[in-house]
Amino acid sequence: MNNTALAIQFFLQVAVILAVCRLVGYVARRCGQPQVVAEMIAGVALGPSFFGYWWPEAQQWLFPWDPSQTIRDSQSYLYPASQLGLALYMFIVGLEFRVEILRVRWRASVAVSLAGMLAPFLLGALLGAWMHAHTRLFSPQTERYAAMLFLGAALCITAFPMLARIIHFHGLAGTTMGTVALGAGAMDDACAWCLLAVVLAGFDESWHQALVTILGAVVFVTTAVLVLRRLLLRFRQYFLREEQLTDTGMALALAVMALMAWATDSLGLHTVFGAFVAGAIMPRGAIARQLAERLQPLTVALLLPLFFVYSGLNTRIGLLDTLEAWGLCALVLAAAIAGKGIACAAAAHWSGLRAPDALGVGILMNARGLMELIIINIGLERGVISPALFAMLVIMAVVTTLMTGPLFRLWVAPHRELDQCASGHPAPDVSSPTLPT
Repeated sequence: MNNTALAIQFFLQVAVILAVCRLVGYVARRCGQPQVVAEMIAGVALGPSFFGYWWPEAQQWLFPWDPSQTIRDSQSYLYPASQLGLALYMFIVGLEFRVEILRVRWRASVAVSLAGMLAPFLLGALLGAWMHAHTRLFSPQTERYAAMLFLGAALCITAFPMLARIIHFHGLAGTTMGTVALGAGAMDDACAWCLLAVVLAGFDESWHQALVTILGAVVFVTTAVLVLRRLLLRFRQYFLREEQLTDTGMALALAVMALMAWATDSLGLHTVFGAFVAGAIMPRGAIARQLAERLQPLTVALLLPLFFVYSGLNTRIGLLDTLEAWGLCALVLAAAIAGKGIACAAAAHWSGLRAPDALGVGILMNARGLMELIIINIGLERGVISPALFAMLVIMAVVTTLMTGPLFRLWVAPHRELDQCASGHPAPDVSSPTLPT
């Protein structure tokens, strides 16, 4: 295809993606599920697992793909557009990130976070070591330690933005359950991203380069927090005019986001790291709030669904064509639920939370959502995991996300009593209403 034909194909892809995501979203809302769940399902449905299975010629025509390649070919503009949407989304997550959630009920949050990291990481690492030795679910160039670290990190992930949205939806902001879950979720995701950074840094089997990457990441974050954040505060007058975000301010913020995403990608990490840090260091108050409000509609309605569908195009459930493969998929799901949900609930109860609150924390922490898809897409693109393991992890992400709402309404909501945090004051409102989860 020439460039003109590729552009025409891309616009048709976008139209189909948006229509299917909204159609599935309508059905999902009727079932009490958020839009993000609908887009995860729509992405898989448009891929070879459903659309390509029942109508392969049409699916191949709409989303051209060379079967000899490991991941979906980016002959169209779908891949770079999906990565732009992902970077913008992580930028918004950074804009919404609130450090103060760690200051309230921090002991319980730390206990739940440790349980939510150690238990799933150990289960994932053991499972990764066994899979590396006895299956072909990891690529041949993946070392055993990388397999263990990657699967451990994948099982550690919590959908932090989803936590914020569910807590806001159920009126849990300011309660012990909501505060503990938010604090633990923030710490867990930060640690999981660090683990992923180690995996990506060492994947090229050059520990010198790995050391450069890790030290570069430390210097990058330190410089961003101590230098660039203060520099941006000095440019406040370019961001706002009469307390309204200017076009110059918007362009400056996006330029900073793009440069920081490029920097982390050049370090051997991923663009999402830089985009998130860029959002986290933006001046708070009117600047961060208005940036999120202006970026959210386009990112959520147009660009982010492209990432979900791109993930779905790489998900070939048909690769799980044996009882052994489905058994391994069930094992991954069981390890994810036991390591995250049950361990976090037990830790919350041990740290003093009432049984309904502790169970609610475990259910909320078990949701993976978009954050899981980000990590496993990175693993697939870098050649750490096989398409078959990618499919298993997508199924795990969808199932753990699907089960969060119904389990919460069935087991927790009827027995929950609203309370305030141990400090006697409501927790900070960290509900992130602009984020799609």
